[in-house]
Amino acid sequence: MGHAIRGSSQGAGLLTLALVTASCSGSTAVEGGRTPQASQNSPAAVAAAVVTVSPLDKARGVPTDTPILIAAQGGTLRQVVVRAVKGARGTLPGVLSADGTQWRSRGTAAPGASYEVSVTAVNPAGAVTTTTSSFSTVRKRETFAIENFMPGRDTTGLTVGVGMPVMITFDRDVSDRVSIERNLFVRTSRPVLGAWHWFDNRNVHFRPKKFWPAGTRVRVEARLAGVRGGSGLYGAANKTVNFKIGRSQITKGSVQSHHLTVRRNGKVVREMPMSAGQGGNWKYHTTSGVHLAMSRENVTVMTSPGIGPGSPGYYQLTVYDTVRISNSGEYIHAAPWSVGSQGNSNVSHGCVNVSPSNAKWFLDNTLIGDPIIITGSPRVLEPLNGWGHWQESWKEWLKWSSLKHFDTDDV
Repeated sequence: MGHAIRGSSQGAGLLTLALVTASCSGSTAVEGGRTPQASQNSPAAVAAAVVTVSPLDKARGVPTDTPILIAAQGGTLRQVVVRAVKGARGTLPGVLSADGTQWRSRGTAAPGASYEVSVTAVNPAGAVTTTTSSFSTVRKRETFAIENFMPGRDTTGLTVGVGMPVMITFDRDVSDRVSIERNLFVRTSRPVLGAWHWFDNRNVHFRPKKFWPAGTRVRVEARLAGVRGGSGLYGAANKTVNFKIGRSQITKGSVQSHHLTVRRNGKVVREMPMSAGQGGNWKYHTTSGVHLAMSRENVTVMTSPGIGPGSPGYYQLTVYDTVRISNSGEYIHAAPWSVGSQGNSNVSHGCVNVSPSNAKWFLDNTLIGDPIIITGSPRVLEPLNGWGHWQESWKEWLKWSSLKHFDTDDV
């Protein structure tokens, strides 16, 4: 059985189904297509079921995330259909309560659309009540969409490391973070505790409290069609992505011991001498912290940061078998020129140098999102330097979550 992390700490099940009692248009009680004719003592004389619908009939400017709530008093609901009749297509799905007396829509309506609600209820004597009503939603002025989503087939592959975050970038600024988070769902094949985190008005990322369990299957559902992103701004479309967490591979290294150790599922699978940043200039220190493998490149051309051709300290190198670990130009890569220093001293400009054979092995055996933990340097990896998500404590991570953390539920 799987599990789902829902984008709301309250959950749909905790919403009170308190409905506004109102006269419902088109409400009649029929039996066999005719109005029942019976004495007050006959079973057919049982009062007809009374249906209440919210929003009220002919309501206008209804927010798209307003739930459609329907209840039957003195009977049960037999059929509920909420169909778009103008400005959109299709019907809104919903959930019927266990006793058959209440129905609640799921998801969001389309902005600028008109809907018709058709309800059929039946009382204990079998008399049928039919009710119809209509409403229209608030008009949209603009839409927003997902511009970039990771993990992805073309960017990271669909099997990723245990440190991999879910990263969503929107094509424009949004302000209603709560509404958006409530419609972001992370479903997993085993329990996970995690939270969304806003880096700015366009980027919201998800990570677990701890590294993902190896082998976890993950499904992310961004149900954003019609979701409010700000004043007059609504989501254009839904998006669903499935990916898998691979084996657990965690690499640890120290700039002081000049050594990397790779553990797969807890067992050491590779020991590699290394040479880290030489220091002196701050930018030549390798950063300490929990890095993630961000890319795997067969060939990378590296140039000196902030220094142009002809200036002291300028360099341009073509290096092979590289794994990027930050946005400040740090890689683990082949460095045949520093093999003699690997394992005993730091001579690089900030990258982690290893031998060509070790670099090739590391490239071939690394998944995007694998953690690479470096210690011993005075320069600390910043959370926004690449994928430094794990540099924030769980408490710090939650500061930028609108709905805080979520335990998984059974799917």
